[in-house]
Amino acid sequence: MKNDILLVEDDASLAASLEQVLSLTGYNVTVATDGEAGLERARAGSFAVVVTDFRLPRLSGLELVKQIYAANQRMPIILMTAHGCAELAIEATKLGAYDYLLKPFEMGDLLAMIADGIAQSASFADPVATCDEQIPSTLVGESGVMQAIYKEIGRVAATSTGVLIQGESGTGKELVARAIWRHSKRAAKPFIAVNCTAIPETLVESEMFGHERGSFTGAEARRVGQFEQAHGGTLFLDEIGDMTLQTQAKLLRVLQERTIRRLGGREAISIDVRVIAATHRDLAAAMREKHFREDLFYRLSVACIRLPPLRDRAEDIPKMVHHFLGLHSAEMGIPTPQIQKEAMEFLQGQPWPGNVRELENAVRRALLVRPGYPIRLSDVRCAMAFGVRATAKHEVSLATLVRENLGRAARGESVRVYAEMLGIMERELFLEAIKLARGNQVQAARWLGISRLTLRHRLRSLGFDGLTLKAQN
Repeated sequence: MKNDILLVEDDASLAASLEQVLSLTGYNVTVATDGEAGLERARAGSFAVVVTDFRLPRLSGLELVKQIYAANQRMPIILMTAHGCAELAIEATKLGAYDYLLKPFEMGDLLAMIADGIAQSASFADPVATCDEQIPSTLVGESGVMQAIYKEIGRVAATSTGVLIQGESGTGKELVARAIWRHSKRAAKPFIAVNCTAIPETLVESEMFGHERGSFTGAEARRVGQFEQAHGGTLFLDEIGDMTLQTQAKLLRVLQERTIRRLGGREAISIDVRVIAATHRDLAAAMREKHFREDLFYRLSVACIRLPPLRDRAEDIPKMVHHFLGLHSAEMGIPTPQIQKEAMEFLQGQPWPGNVRELENAVRRALLVRPGYPIRLSDVRCAMAFGVRATAKHEVSLATLVRENLGRAARGESVRVYAEMLGIMERELFLEAIKLARGNQVQAARWLGISRLTLRHRLRSLGFDGLTLKAQN
C-alpha cells in the first residue's frame, strides 16, 4: 500500500508518461481514464496517494476529490490543473485535496509532493460546506506565494478557530477574511466587518456590544452591537493592532466567556461568533512595548496568514490589471480596453507602497484618461502623475507629462493636447472632490466653487455618471 498510487488522467499520452516516471521511481501505479473509474478503483483498493486531473470525463476532478475524501480522509489527493485561480485552489483544499499542481509542472515537484503527502497524511482536515456564491471573490493571482495563501485559506476555512491576517495596508486582508467566511460552515450566516480605528473609544462598548435604551445621554432606543449581529457567523476586526489596551481587555473577556452584556443591561447574552482579525502592524513589537496584550494575541492567532506585498509578486500584476480593467470598465459602461505592452511593463516596474489598492486606483485613473481607448504608457503615466509617486526609474512630473503630450502633438499623434490635458485635470479634480465628500454632490460643489447643477453636468460629460455619483470608500 505504501508504494501504490492511483493515477486518474484521461490524456493517454500524459498518463503513459507519468506512469513510466512513477514506476521507475519505485511506485506501483494503477491508471484510471475517467472520474467514475477512478472513484471505483479508489473505493476498491488501498492507495498511498491519488493523483488526479481536474478536467475528467463522467466525474470532475473536484467531485472525485470530494467523494474519495469523504470515504477516506487519510488518503492524500493531489489535483493537477491548468487553472490556478483562487476559487479552484481554495475549493480543492477545502474539499480535501492534500495539494495541487499547476500545469505544466516539473516531475520533481510531483515526486516531492507525493513523498510529502505520504509522510503528512495524518494532518488532513475535515471537509466543510460549500460556499455562498453571492459575493464573488476578487483575490487575483497565480504566483507561488498566492497559491500558498489559497491553500491556507482552504485549510483554516475548514475549522472554526480564530485567524489573524497580517500584511501591509492594501494587500487585501478583508478579501482573505471574506474568502475564509465564504468557504466555511458559517457562510450562510452574517459576515460583519469592523474597522477598529473608526470607532471612538467612548463608543466602543456601544458599537461592539450594544446598549439599552436610556443607558447614556442620547441612547433613545436599544442598539444591537456588532457581536450580536454576527451571531452564528463571522466578525472581522480590521486593524486590531490599533485597539487601545482598555478595549483589548474588553474584547479578551468576550472571547473567553463567549458572552456579552449590552451597555446598561443586566442580562448576559451568549454569542457564537468566529473572530477573524487583521493588522498591518508588527504585533510582536507591539507586545514587547506593552501596546498589545499577549493573551489577546494568542487568543486571536490560533491560525496566522501573512499576505505578501505586491512588490513581492510582480508576476501577478498583468492578471490583476486585466481584472481591474474589466471591473471598472463595466462600472463606467464602456468596452474593456487593451493595454499596451510598454504600459504593462511600466506598471510591473513600480514599488506599489499602497499595494493592490494602489494598483487598482492607478488602473481606474488610467481608464479615465481616455475612456474606451487602448491604454498607452502615456495614459498610465498620467494616472500615476496624479496618484502615487513613481520609482526613480520611471519618475514623472506634471511638467514631464505636459512635454510628453506636446511631443505627441509634434509627431502628429494628437491634435487635441489642450483639451486632453484640461480633461485630465478636471477628471482628477472632480474625482477627488467626490471621494472626499463621500458622494455628497452638494458638499463637493461647494468646495469647488460651482453649482451642483454644473457639477452634475460636468461629471456626466466626463464619463463619471454612475461611477462617482455614489459614495466611494
